[in-house]
Amino acid sequence: MKKTMISTALAIAAAGVGTVIPQLSVAAEGALEEIVVTARKRQENLQDVGLSVSALSQTEIERSFARDIKDLAFMSPNLIIDDTSQGPGGNAAMYIRGIGVADVEKNFEPAVGVTIDGLFIGANSGAILRSIDLASVEVLRGPQGTLFGRNTIGGTINVNRTRPTGELGGKFRAGFGDYDTYYLDGVVNFGVTDNLAVKLSAAKNEQQEGYFTETATGRDRGRVDYQSLGVNFLFNATEDLEFEYTYQNEQTDQDTPPLLNVAQPDTLFCGAFGLCAQSVTTPSSGDRFAVNTQFFLPTTASMSPTGIVTSPIADLIPTEPDATFDAETHILEARWDISESLRMNYIFGSYETEETIVSNWAAEPLMLFGTDRPAEYEQQSHELRFTYDAGGPLKFVVGGYIWESQYDIRLRSWITFSVPDTVVDIPQNTHQETDSLALFFEGDYALNDRWSLTLGGRYTEDEKLSEQTGNLSTAPDHPSAEWEEFTPKVGVRYQATDDAMVYATWSKGYRSGGFNGRVDTQESARIPYDPETVDNYELGFKSEWSEGSLRLNGAIFYMDYQDKQEEIGLPSEGATGQRISVFNAATATMQGIELELQAIVTEGLSVRANLGYLDSEYDEFTFNDGFGIVDNSGLEFRRAPEFTGSVDATYEWDVAGGQAWVRGAYRLLGSHFVEQTNRAELENDDQHLIDMSINYAINNMQFSLYGRNLTDEDAYAHGLNVSGLWAYASPRAPRTWGLEFTYNFDN
Repeated sequence: MKKTMISTALAIAAAGVGTVIPQLSVAAEGALEEIVVTARKRQENLQDVGLSVSALSQTEIERSFARDIKDLAFMSPNLIIDDTSQGPGGNAAMYIRGIGVADVEKNFEPAVGVTIDGLFIGANSGAILRSIDLASVEVLRGPQGTLFGRNTIGGTINVNRTRPTGELGGKFRAGFGDYDTYYLDGVVNFGVTDNLAVKLSAAKNEQQEGYFTETATGRDRGRVDYQSLGVNFLFNATEDLEFEYTYQNEQTDQDTPPLLNVAQPDTLFCGAFGLCAQSVTTPSSGDRFAVNTQFFLPTTASMSPTGIVTSPIADLIPTEPDATFDAETHILEARWDISESLRMNYIFGSYETEETIVSNWAAEPLMLFGTDRPAEYEQQSHELRFTYDAGGPLKFVVGGYIWESQYDIRLRSWITFSVPDTVVDIPQNTHQETDSLALFFEGDYALNDRWSLTLGGRYTEDEKLSEQTGNLSTAPDHPSAEWEEFTPKVGVRYQATDDAMVYATWSKGYRSGGFNGRVDTQESARIPYDPETVDNYELGFKSEWSEGSLRLNGAIFYMDYQDKQEEIGLPSEGATGQRISVFNAATATMQGIELELQAIVTEGLSVRANLGYLDSEYDEFTFNDGFGIVDNSGLEFRRAPEFTGSVDATYEWDVAGGQAWVRGAYRLLGSHFVEQTNRAELENDDQHLIDMSINYAINNMQFSLYGRNLTDEDAYAHGLNVSGLWAYASPRAPRTWGLEFTYNFDN
């Protein structure tokens, strides 16, 4: 099967460089619009870029009714974006080609990078971006170690918002949907002077009824209230120099994301306390959108970081499952055209978050393990780069990057399963800092009219410091560690015809080491885990057919994963009875095929489709759990389905003085595990997701009726077996629908 698919892809690539271009079965009228991407830090036609990248235009984004980038995961093969429900504000699990991270702790650096307007988001919390004014979204698959951010070992999701226009105008949008959901948002552009343009934005999105029903009370759970305010200034100082500043403030108040108890008889909470799932496929509540969870707080006061306090279990008091997530973003960019061939870009970025959440991880009325997790995170970055293009054979980007970040979490864990009728209140404070410096370069040289060579590299130095107090016999010192890595890229591109190109690349990705964020002993607080690397070998093609009405791109890839970081849950003799530690425990290989198609089939009918095949397997996965060597080499990768794909079709026509269109989208997610140890209760079958919308636009107004997940798939977005003590899961959103009105205005 694998050999057949790879042979097929090679045959397609070979066809792409031929001189005979087959025609569509139905004569197409018109041509696809050119897609301009910034995947290599400069504007290029998508069809000229020698790497695997998918892109959506502003129109395509708006027609998908996406509330956040999770709703845009259909745009790329071998891409999964989930909310793990482990924290407030959207805790991202982003996986490209089987590479990703799905943990709430901020010592885990993202394996898939997310950038917005050039700012790299360095934590999973808040990485599921929301915005109403997205200009484009690009998914770059495979390591992007040469140009992007910090640690883009799996790929990058590059998001760009619209810029101020300087003309009076804007957009207002209002919507209502089931689960008592409504949203209001708007963007206003205007000019202050001939040289100063301003864009203001505001959004309010509230889901007042959660997807879940609490079995004990009948109340709904899962409400979310999000609001944001933003301002964007664009100042043209001279004809060659401009400055752009963006500020955004986001606030989220929500229920603690509901969890389901899926514990099986081999876990402690099921075997000893009778808190068991009804079956491998059915949680203890009997339905994936019904929850048993209730929330309590102990009466003990906030702890100092030096001691553990006990209190009677009868002193637990009920509380509401409230959580908050606030974020503040500053981005300042200077763009200077030094000459006609040389441009300088400087980007300063600041991103700060503050969050609170109280959880009952057992997902039952009995609170066997609860936590309070207030946390703060902040990052600052400086990027300086120069882009050279004189219209000759040489083009390049060169620059430097400075990064600083830190986070603090004051964790309190309350356990009631270790001492009868007693709440054990366990404090643990974590403070970690990261300093990073990088120098990067990527250049193209045209050897002749058809052949060009790409060379690039990034040198990175990382330094991390960790401080852990509480839940330890004595306070440890402040261990630190340093790493450095050079990540090269070599590529060659052959332009066979004006409409067909073949490329081959080798690139290396790197993700920094670090210190565990949850520890149970002095040793686990002090010992760092090492970096991981991926070598990616890729052969691809880009082609346009039938006078530009059909676009077919594809690639085959092979990835060699070394020193893979694995977060592993283990039993512990510490106060909580469990710990999750990171080990460089595995090596692995991934290989696969990706195909993407866009076509204008007939006048009014356009289609977008993609298909991904992924074969991922561990070569070796062994570690010492404290009792001996554990060999997990036979396990499957999590969030790495063998097949992914989508078909998105839009048919539009003129009617009653306006324009109407119908959009239908189908997405396939093949069967996969959402948990590392391949537990049967945390496996998803094939999912068939269908979205549809009916739309009508006249003058400056648009009216839409849309539905998501019309087949009402209830697969799990996340799940975890916690060191054999218990297991929990969270499902993806059910079927939803909405009505939307949009008004665009100008002067």
